Amino acid sequence: MIRVVYWNNIPAPYMVDRFNAVATRRNLGFEAWFSARTERDRSWDVDERSWLFAHRYLPALDRGMSALALPTPLLREKAPDVLVSLYAGADFLAGSALAQQRGARTAFWVEVTFDAWVRRRRWKEAVKSIALPRADAILTAGRDGRAFAVRYGARDERIHHVPHVIDFDHFARGARLSEPEREKLRGELGVRGVTFGYVGRLWTGKGLTHLLDAFGELEQGDVGEVSLLLVGDGMDEDLLRRRVREKRLQNVVFCGFQPDDVLPQLYAACDVFVFPTLGDPFGMVVLEAFACGLPVIATTASGEIRDRVVDGGNGFLVPPADTGQLLDRMTLLARDAELRRRLGNAAVAKVAGQSPEVWAEAFEHAVEKIVSMPPVQSRRSKLLVRSRMAADGRTR
Repeated sequence: MIRVVYWNNIPAPYMVDRFNAVATRRNLGFEAWFSARTERDRSWDVDERSWLFAHRYLPALDRGMSALALPTPLLREKAPDVLVSLYAGADFLAGSALAQQRGARTAFWVEVTFDAWVRRRRWKEAVKSIALPRADAILTAGRDGRAFAVRYGARDERIHHVPHVIDFDHFARGARLSEPEREKLRGELGVRGVTFGYVGRLWTGKGLTHLLDAFGELEQGDVGEVSLLLVGDGMDEDLLRRRVREKRLQNVVFCGFQPDDVLPQLYAACDVFVFPTLGDPFGMVVLEAFACGLPVIATTASGEIRDRVVDGGNGFLVPPADTGQLLDRMTLLARDAELRRRLGNAAVAKVAGQSPEVWAEAFEHAVEKIVSMPPVQSRRSKLLVRSRMAADGRTR
């Protein structure tokens, strides 16, 4: 049985579900490592009692918003056959190099990043151009991630597709909410009319100031009554609340962070989902909203978004930070109930059948490909081979 370690920064709920699926299938000798139990800008509960997979928290040095983990098992124990990890940290890079020295195959999980979220520095770009080609494999969720990895020198044949998925059955409960139940919930939340929803961190990098500006214009238009439901918390909540007061927005509801089991009902309370991000690597909430039957207005600054949101088919795409186009699409959907229904039905069809088991199967397939391919030789190894060949030539 292939022994695999997946090293993630923290146990995000969607990753826990996927790791549970891998453990349940019993096709891999699987263990998860985490750099920390949580991070300061995350509010979800961590309950290890629900985990079905072997796991450990690595010893780490606290660095404020994140932890610098020490991959000590690679020093003290037999290396796994495959180590999968993130790459955006000195600890992940050092761990990958150490794993290769110990005879393991290595893979990085790679997603596209955007300038709005990431400060490009020459030395960081150089590190990526060195590190990504030296991994035995790259795992990524789609074409954007693949192109990003190739940009830094990864070889196409060593890039494997492992798609992001949601637990469709869990989130589709929102679409099955009866109309009386939905209206009762909307009354409790304080939303009325056509309701636009957002789920995620309350941070300006998510484009929320542009969303509030567009909604303010929408309220002043001739679209009837509208509401905006913001689900989540974050560092910029006070700033956003102040903006609501300053613009005298009438129907904006902040309902705070909500656990995963409540989210399907909150999506169901909405009519349209808005994802105004300035630069998300992916954005799982888009898939969650689809499962609940919501059309989605998303910016193009999100990884794999064009493979998910079909403009005019199950939602609309707009440029990031473009309040005018965001307002235009919100206005169109606020006025047209039949369009909302048609796009919402297509949204459900887009994600129907997704599950953590689908991810686990794709992950296992990628691992099998990784171990079947010859390992990537390091630059040092190649130079050593060349020097030996040259020496052999001189002695002949």
